[in-house]
Amino acid sequence: MEKETKIVLLTHGGWGENLVSSIEMIAGKIDCVREIALKPAYTLPEYMGMVREYTDTISSDSIIFVDLFGGTPSNVAASIGNQTGMHVFAGLNAPMLLEACLQLQNTGSLDYDAILNAGSAACMDVVATIKQNMA
Repeated sequence: MEKETKIVLLTHGGWGENLVSSIEMIAGKIDCVREIALKPAYTLPEYMGMVREYTDTISSDSIIFVDLFGGTPSNVAASIGNQTGMHVFAGLNAPMLLEACLQLQNTGSLDYDAILNAGSAACMDVVATIKQNMA
């Protein structure tokens, strides 16, 4: 049986669940995302084990999103990405997740550059951008 391509969210405290709920308001039901939240009670080995247990079941074409670069979720993801070849992106935001979900649901694959661009392009000064577009 071929392993499925998935989107994995590694976040502090589990805010990724709420982000998925917000994305579902836009895109409908999403079945391609799994969050593995870092809770304060988890040790690094426990958390690594939880993440590893899940990532061992999915395709190396999968992607891991983390909230902050350099934190425990990021470090765990980097280790797994290095071992499996999975892409790991830090700075998780709604446009990045929406892009990845729509790609996976519509094509069954991920365009990593487009996903990274969607996340990067989402960071802007809204008022300045509106003023510039009105000029």
